[in-house]
Amino acid sequence: MPRSEPASLLLCGYYGEHNLGDDALLQVLLQALPVSSPLIITAHDQVEVQGMAPHARIVNRRSLRFSLMAVLQADVLILGGGSLLQDSTSFRSLIYYLLLITLARLRRRRVVLWGQGLGPLRRSTSRWLVRLALPFCTAASWRDQASLRLAQSWAPNLPMCMAADPVWQMPSQPWAGGGSIVLSWRPTDLLDAPRWKILLRALDSVATSLDVSVCWMAFHQHQDGPLLNTLVDQKLLPKTLLARSTTVTPRSLDHVFDLVRTARLVLPMRLHALILARLAGCPMAALSYDPKVDAAAAMAQVPCVQLDHLPRFEDLAAQWMAQADQKADWGVIERIQADASAHAELLKRWI
Repeated sequence: MPRSEPASLLLCGYYGEHNLGDDALLQVLLQALPVSSPLIITAHDQVEVQGMAPHARIVNRRSLRFSLMAVLQADVLILGGGSLLQDSTSFRSLIYYLLLITLARLRRRRVVLWGQGLGPLRRSTSRWLVRLALPFCTAASWRDQASLRLAQSWAPNLPMCMAADPVWQMPSQPWAGGGSIVLSWRPTDLLDAPRWKILLRALDSVATSLDVSVCWMAFHQHQDGPLLNTLVDQKLLPKTLLARSTTVTPRSLDHVFDLVRTARLVLPMRLHALILARLAGCPMAALSYDPKVDAAAAMAQVPCVQLDHLPRFEDLAAQWMAQADQKADWGVIERIQADASAHAELLKRWI
């Protein structure tokens, strides 16, 4: 007999961890789901996520026991956005998601990987485990070509597609310009003191030439918020740049758009800061710590420099000055948004 009730859905991701990129992914995912479907969402800051999904039941994502119990109470497990099947954050994190997938399939639940990146998987054990688990899934949408190719080699019979990151599905907003330089910079092992000095000298030069303030946007509250003070403590920040600098911790995606819409230049390292700023048509030059940032920048026709291959500060400053006040090509943005809709189409088919 056909089901008389809509399928109940369990959404698992890095939600409620004060990373606005994951908030954006969850918002797009919620918009793509049937309104009538009962929802369970794993999250750390449960109040924050409850505000985004008032009718959902929120469970503690940091409790494996609660998360496994939630799998038993849902018809479909959705791993929603980001790169969850990876071991660079920690091996324990990978095991957590693999256990959810395995239990779901043992209980004959559907498993959908949505808007995922696959890897990095640094350990041979990690690669072996993911290779075993992928065929357990019902369907998958990937956000980059490398993930798609690897998944196809490991699970050739798994229905899957590849499209631009789901956050490109958020509505675009008009760029106004005339304001500050906005950064979305993060701590990273790729930047030692000499490389930080190159970035900061270039930034100081451009900010002085444009005569604007510099907003250090803490896209990930806990990781990015202390960065400016850390660089000051390490005596890396020029005094003239410090005088122009302020850390701002946006509390919502709307706040992010408010910050970037008036920027004369946005310099993102974080993937979803790049996407959100480009959706506002902002002038931009990216800094990449990860291939996913390279790929997004290339797709959006944004100049991008890799942090492990920085040019001289004079060349970097010249590149940034050339991008200031140059708004994005809306035709490119619309084409990317159309491509990203494939993630939503996969959900409609499989849930």
